[in-house]
Amino acid sequence: MNAISVIDKKRLNEELSYDEIKFMFEGFLNGDIPEYQMSSLLMAIVLNGMSDKEIVALTDIFVKSGDILDLSSIEGIKVDKHSTGGIGDKTTLIVAPIVAALGVKVCKMSGRGLGYTGGTIDKLESIPGFNVSLEEEEIMRQVNEIGIALTSQTRNLAPLDKKVYALRDVTATVESIPLIASSIMCKKIASGADKILIDIKVGSGALIKTREDAEHLSELMVKIGDSYKREVRTLITDMNTPLGKAIGNSLEVIEAVSILKGHGIDSYLYEVCVELATHMVSMGLNKSLEEARNMVVECLESGKAYAKFEEFVKRQGGNVSSLRVSGNSKVIRSVKSGIIKNIDALKIGMLSAELGSSAQKQGDVINYAVGVVLHKTVGDIVHHGDALCTIYLGDSTDYFNPLDAFEIE
Repeated sequence: MNAISVIDKKRLNEELSYDEIKFMFEGFLNGDIPEYQMSSLLMAIVLNGMSDKEIVALTDIFVKSGDILDLSSIEGIKVDKHSTGGIGDKTTLIVAPIVAALGVKVCKMSGRGLGYTGGTIDKLESIPGFNVSLEEEEIMRQVNEIGIALTSQTRNLAPLDKKVYALRDVTATVESIPLIASSIMCKKIASGADKILIDIKVGSGALIKTREDAEHLSELMVKIGDSYKREVRTLITDMNTPLGKAIGNSLEVIEAVSILKGHGIDSYLYEVCVELATHMVSMGLNKSLEEARNMVVECLESGKAYAKFEEFVKRQGGNVSSLRVSGNSKVIRSVKSGIIKNIDALKIGMLSAELGSSAQKQGDVINYAVGVVLHKTVGDIVHHGDALCTIYLGDSTDYFNPLDAFEIE
């Protein structure tokens, strides 16, 4: 077997065997397959796709490239939740405490953001004192005692995926449904949860742009879960406009706290979080969706959800009352009157990233205090001079004006 023949086979849109996929990808991890040959194979996959059999095989090879977390010492059903990411997506901060307060165990390893998307770990790290690097024994003990732990990856989970993704990121091979499915699911399987909920974001501010691609990705993830005898559910949610009003780490934590305290019940963010939590509770406690939703809403209204958030933040050393946002801010006002037809999520996300809220490349220092807060949403009537958003700046006053992100007619 040699790399050229495998690449050529995929170029001709032929199905690769498990051994051929393993030869190429394990060889890349070990340094036997150079980047230029792996790049060629990845591009062939982007252009020709992969069969379901190939996707399951690739996921398995990713999973077996590193450790597999054993959560058997945690009592009860463990339900994990993953979002494919988007602008202002702070759902984990809201959903995890809700379901933990209702008795579903949440042991979640989250990642950092890159480019214009913020990661859950970056948001948590904006809380002064919060420890995002728990040892494995500490994670197990904490989940058993209070039902929840959110931490950065502590073990060598799916190192092959990490190396492949870094190459995809610089070779225009990120937007491939088979590669996205394998990348997400290998980490979820290796993380050891009994059941998995995937929130597939679709729209201008998401990696997945069309409903058709989102539905295809959903089908693949469920099939991968079936192959490991794991229940996988998916939800497809909108990311054409930012999720919530806050974009930027500290600002998003503040908004999450507001939702957990029962505010914003008429917002899309609230509804998405209730829906996600409903499915997790349904999976974890074997409840109907109607019964689970009633439990979730009551948990928010009673204050139990926020109390659990406070408990887990304090347990991991954090102090929410010490959250800081930039004192250097600028209000952006409308230059015309009309109705807001759209708010471009990607443009708002790019502005927040330019301010320093997420890393543009590996090694960048994140400014947790900067970002954007929207004052209007789609469907709102605006008049000339009305505040559209506030930009929270860092030391620099150099930023692009986000007026064209607001489509007003």
